[in-house]
Amino acid sequence: MEKLNNLLEKIANPLFGFADWIIRLGLGISFFLHGFGKLPLDASGWLASNLGYPIALMVAWGEVLAGLGIILGGLIAGTIGSLITRISGGAIGVIMIGAISIAHSNWGIFFGEGRTLFASEQLFLLLLGVYFAIKGNQK
Repeated sequence: MEKLNNLLEKIANPLFGFADWIIRLGLGISFFLHGFGKLPLDASGWLASNLGYPIALMVAWGEVLAGLGIILGGLIAGTIGSLITRISGGAIGVIMIGAISIAHSNWGIFFGEGRTLFASEQLFLLLLGVYFAIKGNQK
């Protein structure tokens, strides 16, 4: 077991610095695309008709900007970059709590209408947002 662990450590060690970026890019791109796909906002679409146009517009732009913020926050050194990362992660957390409780409330995580995979994606996005809100850019 120790030999296997040492081998895996040897393989993973050069990639260690990229681990946060793999998560950061995945979350940032995913969230950006979720928001970008809603634009231009259709006033008769589900989001606008259920939340109202102004709130739906804020959600769509919030997703776009939070996704970009997660990525750009990692590129900016120091306090400013960490602050951008934390604010973006917090925004993702808030948006995902709203999405899970309003838009996906019938999607049960362990049971439901056959959408458990998608509900687990929503939970995953929420947890990643909270992760970056807590961690910022700290290594």
